[in-house]
Amino acid sequence: MTLNASAASKSRATGLLLAATGAIAFSGKAIIVKLAYRHGVDAVTLIMYRMLFALPFFVLMAWWASRGKPPLTRKDWLGIAGLGFSGYYLASYLDFSGLSYISASLERLILYLNPTLVLALAWLMYRRRVKRVQIVGMLISYSGVLLVFGHEVKLEGGDVALGALLVFLSAVSYAWYLIFSGEMVQRLGSLRLVGLATSVACVLCIAQFVLLRPWSAALVAPPVIWLSVLNATLCTALPVLLVMMAIERVGASVVSQVGMVGPLSTILMGVLILGEPFTLWVAAGTVLVIAGIFVFTRQS
Repeated sequence: MTLNASAASKSRATGLLLAATGAIAFSGKAIIVKLAYRHGVDAVTLIMYRMLFALPFFVLMAWWASRGKPPLTRKDWLGIAGLGFSGYYLASYLDFSGLSYISASLERLILYLNPTLVLALAWLMYRRRVKRVQIVGMLISYSGVLLVFGHEVKLEGGDVALGALLVFLSAVSYAWYLIFSGEMVQRLGSLRLVGLATSVACVLCIAQFVLLRPWSAALVAPPVIWLSVLNATLCTALPVLLVMMAIERVGASVVSQVGMVGPLSTILMGVLILGEPFTLWVAAGTVLVIAGIFVFTRQS
């Protein structure tokens, strides 16, 4: 093996490891949120703490990526504000709210439908052609979600429907972000845009708490603080950097495929840490979702 081939192989292996680690770390967010809910905290307060602790990391990220770059225009700032609202503030708030009603496993399976939502929005907005095999992949993955959803409704009751709807709307909100971020990513760079947009989202989440909750609501159980620190670092800021580094080495398509470990790791952590049941229904639904998204992304 030549020196260049060896270096390329090593870079690819590193990229795959970074992508897998990022997917697993990001999947831990749902587990931490469910653990925090056991201490009586609500979604508004919990997301405020997560974003409060994450804000310094994203400000630093934005500053680092902006060095030597031209200043932002008014149009740039408006675009960043809109993307921060849709992709990180609204999507995060809806996701946290939904997690108070459904299991971490179902939440992750719903969010994993995101590529299909991007395609659906692109078809609605731009009439982008949808291949037949992509429709087949969508049908397979959605049938898997419906299988797990129906089983959870039977066990937990009607609130599961509300939780699933909130998480689904979270996925739609993030899909809007992906649709509209393409042009700005090319102009500003992915790291700069993510740093700025998430900083905007952090400020919005903190402002939401200030407007909707009394200051006394910030007095939460100590475990909530530590769980929020873990959420902000290991499950928010770190995965962003890991995925960015992985994309540089192996490309977005490969990173997307490796991301399939996300739902599996969430289910495993849900069983081991939260004590969520792992039934034949959950196993079958997960297999269908992952198989459907695999078929879908192979043809995207």
